[in-house]
Amino acid sequence: MISATDLLHKYWKHSSFREPQKEIIDTVLDNKNVLALLPTGAGKSLCFQIPAMLKPGVCIVISPLIALMEDQVVSLLKKGIKAIALTSKYNQEQTVQAFDNIRFGDYKFLYLSPEKLQSEFIQEKIQQLDVNLIAVDEAHCISQWGHDFRPAYLKINILKEIHPETNIIALTASATSLVLADIKKQLQLQTVQTFRKSLLRKNLEIRIVNSENIYEELKNSLNRIKGSSIVYTGTRKGSMQISDYLNNQGIKSTYYHGGMFYEQKMKHQNTWMEDKIPVMVATNAFGMGIDKPNVRAIIHTNLPNSIENYTQEIGRAGRDGLKSVSILLYNNGTISESQNYLYKSIADPAFCKIVYAKLNENYQVAKGESFQKKVSFHLLEFCTKYNLPVLKTYAAMHFFEIESIIEINQNYSKKSSLKIIVSNAQLFAYEKRNPRLENLLKIILRNYGGTFDQFISINESYIAKKFTTNHQNNKIDKSYVMNLLQQLHKDKIIIYKKASNNSDLLFLVPREDNFVFHQISQNIEFRNKVKIEKAKKLIELVQNDQICRNIQLSYYFGEETKTKCGNCDVCLNENNPQGNADYNKIASKILLLFTDHKKLSINEIANKLSFENEFIIKTLQLLIEKNTLKLTSQNKLEKVL
Repeated sequence: MISATDLLHKYWKHSSFREPQKEIIDTVLDNKNVLALLPTGAGKSLCFQIPAMLKPGVCIVISPLIALMEDQVVSLLKKGIKAIALTSKYNQEQTVQAFDNIRFGDYKFLYLSPEKLQSEFIQEKIQQLDVNLIAVDEAHCISQWGHDFRPAYLKINILKEIHPETNIIALTASATSLVLADIKKQLQLQTVQTFRKSLLRKNLEIRIVNSENIYEELKNSLNRIKGSSIVYTGTRKGSMQISDYLNNQGIKSTYYHGGMFYEQKMKHQNTWMEDKIPVMVATNAFGMGIDKPNVRAIIHTNLPNSIENYTQEIGRAGRDGLKSVSILLYNNGTISESQNYLYKSIADPAFCKIVYAKLNENYQVAKGESFQKKVSFHLLEFCTKYNLPVLKTYAAMHFFEIESIIEINQNYSKKSSLKIIVSNAQLFAYEKRNPRLENLLKIILRNYGGTFDQFISINESYIAKKFTTNHQNNKIDKSYVMNLLQQLHKDKIIIYKKASNNSDLLFLVPREDNFVFHQISQNIEFRNKVKIEKAKKLIELVQNDQICRNIQLSYYFGEETKTKCGNCDVCLNENNPQGNADYNKIASKILLLFTDHKKLSINEIANKLSFENEFIIKTLQLLIEKNTLKLTSQNKLEKVL
């Protein structure tokens, strides 16, 4: 009989399990419920994949991100293991066919989002399956105490109703003791075996650096790092700006953010994954499901939203077990910026009540009316119409969804697509009858292959640049091209699917304007408090340079170890005499520079001295605090006379 170790060797080419993978697998095979808290990169997926393969039937995996599901499915398929992710790409006919394949085609894994699971049609199909295990990935999403709370996770228990005898394994990489208790409660795991692996990574050096010039410090850090790196920043614009800066400094980089077209994302991601470009500059949209073992550094140029986000992101370094580093760069400005952004995104009960009233007004829902039909919702258009701040409105809508007041299905299509549905001869005849559209069709055929065979993603702005009229080179804009494409669609020459940022919105309760204030105000205040508290704890970690960083992290997650890691900036400074006792020496060297120079920048001072940058910066801070040096309006330092 084949064993778990046999499967590990056959499909994953490993000879042994990491601790505590084997114990978890054995517990799952014993048909017991499991809750596993394992750090990022510890091999959580194997804990449900291997036992599911050893049992007859299919394993249902609930996962929050399509990209994460698809990455795991691709990885399994490459190994010859049958798996499928049922995403919004499947229409009803394709979904029926997929379930037939699962039932009769020896499939082992069915990946679903928690939102997809809410479909009664999907539930009926799942009832027909022989389900051997239910795996809840990123299980912290089920807890209101968690950093990524997803309302749909609260409804996962429908699987227990459909298959009451099937055991559950819930997995997460970042959860406090409070969140772990909430996961057990929400999944109704009355009997469950909990496994925890320490978050401490001996091969990962944690450094938190106060720097007045973050770009310069970033450049210097990357010049010292040999290998692949991820640089996290807070905004889409920032990811592009930092990437441009690094390329101009001779450091090859690319960027990634949530607003990019899918093809562009994949192109940038693959050049980094294949080590063609060493540095990826990204927002936190990048990283989930990325399994690149040789990442040598994770660098933050902004403050993450929480300690949970921070540990998850730095856990993407050093998965091969080799020495790696995480560096968080900050200063008073980045802390203020983080706090300002936080409070701009806090929606209090009074504001939520305003948004709720405007939402009903927008769709002309009368008081007491039960509005049952789905409507199209565009956040930016709604905010513009009623002069509402976008971040706060988004937060309010999220609260309404959590409290089951509304339901939002985000059917975003980031890029337009088209398919030619006539023959070559019919297209040629149409061009002759419609010379105004001939040029557009030629541009499409020259620049986009395969349009007769399948839907091809297009960029209307790109087409507009290529477009010229028959008479003169007038500037053509995107809207003009879109109008022509819609004409081709109307004439049944093409099927044109325009990119959409709309969501489907459904009101779940009759309109009652005081409902929000009276029924959910306490819950809103509670969740805001949790969000603020998490941000506060992250800032405390950043500013506390007296206690080992890993002790601080362990305490936050309930481990409460008193053993110093010896591998973070705090420990290294303690063990380095220069870090402790030589501030006076560094100060003397700095002040000596001002005998020949009236004003000096921090970079100029650092370039003239042989000490580590963090020691120089800390000494400069002390000299400023003592009023020995002061910062000028030109961001240079000079002696106080």
